[in-house]
Amino acid sequence: MDQADACVVMVTAPSKDEAERLAVATLEARLAACVQIQAICSHYWWDGRITSDAEQLLLFKTVPGHFAALRDLISSLHSYDTPEIIQLPVTAGAGKYLGWLRREVAAV
Repeated sequence: MDQADACVVMVTAPSKDEAERLAVATLEARLAACVQIQAICSHYWWDGRITSDAEQLLLFKTVPGHFAALRDLISSLHSYDTPEIIQLPVTAGAGKYLGWLRREVAAV
C-alpha cells in the first residue's frame, strides 16, 4: 500500500436523481475522480426527535486540496438546508489507483 494524498467525501441526498446530478456536476468540474452512489436508510436526530429516511449515499474520491471547492459546489446544488458533507482521510491505498485518482482531478 502506498501513502495517499487522497480523501473520500461522504454526502447524502434525498433521491437517486439528485445524487446523480451531484455526481455528474462534480465529475464535470474535475473535483472528483469517481463517485459511488448507494441506497441507504438513515436514522438521525432532527428537530428534537429521532427520524429515518431513505437516502442515497455518495462517496466522492478526491484529494484534500479540492475539498473546499467540492463542498461549495455540492452545497450550491443540494436541496437540503444542512447537507451532510464529511471529508474522510485516505491514509494508504493501491499505488496505481491513487495515481489514477490524482491524475483525474489534476485538470482543475
